[in-house]
Amino acid sequence: MKNLLIDTNIYTYAFNGVAEVIKVLQRAQKISICTITIGELLSGFKAGSKENTNRAELEEFLDSPRVQLLVLDEETAEFYAEIQNALKKKGKPIPTNDIWIASIALQYGLKLYTNDQHFKFVPGLILV
Repeated sequence: MKNLLIDTNIYTYAFNGVAEVIKVLQRAQKISICTITIGELLSGFKAGSKENTNRAELEEFLDSPRVQLLVLDEETAEFYAEIQNALKKKGKPIPTNDIWIASIALQYGLKLYTNDQHFKFVPGLILV
């Protein structure tokens, strides 16, 4: 597996030492993460007791040459609109942040590494 986009839960599992997640990430040539995931992580850090430590670990992760930060743009918004409407027609809504994450994955042609099963309802999304 060359390139993948990680969901918030995968980042968390990796930093909690889940071996199977770490193995997948070690095999990836490039690991992408999007601004939505960063926002979810920062929100969790603020709610916890180790905000500074968690922020420092995140900064170190983002500084890795194998890690790429992807930001939302107008093209991402187009993917978002398509996904949201497709899910609505199917009667399979998923959380808004996850629609954005799926949008980034589709926009950049990346496999999404996640533990959330509702992503399987997103048309065209390839999951790890």
